[in-house]
Amino acid sequence: MKYVKVDWNAELHGFRTDARDYLAALPDFRDELPEGARAFASEAGHYDYSSERCIKDLELSDICLPTATMGGPGTASISFRSNQWKHTVGLRIEYTGVTHFSVDYEASIDWMEAITVLLDETLPHEDGIVHEIELTDATIKVRCADLKAVWGETP
Repeated sequence: MKYVKVDWNAELHGFRTDARDYLAALPDFRDELPEGARAFASEAGHYDYSSERCIKDLELSDICLPTATMGGPGTASISFRSNQWKHTVGLRIEYTGVTHFSVDYEASIDWMEAITVLLDETLPHEDGIVHEIELTDATIKVRCADLKAVWGETP
């Protein structure tokens, strides 16, 4: 990620996360983001660790990849379950105009029951946006026209 920092801290036996640089830069490019991405990235509580609308600590539930795109952009979605200690509902992110979707997974955390969100970052791109999500055991990167984030019950 360009602005958001996520690093393993061996001394703390946990991850150190910091979105301050992203939040400082967001006003400079917020208007370049498509409507859905702009609303999601700018949502009050998105990076407030005490907020129920903070993406941190959501648990990865499901990934649906683009299919039958005939060589063109497709749709994809990612669902996250609520973390019982923090959220009352989960989150589903629906991506439109997907031109790239990648998951870089490496099992390295053996003390957690679920793969959880550490932080994310949404940046403008010539295709629309790039949305990168750093998880405890993986990184998801989506390049697409826009996204729609819906809080509610998830699978």
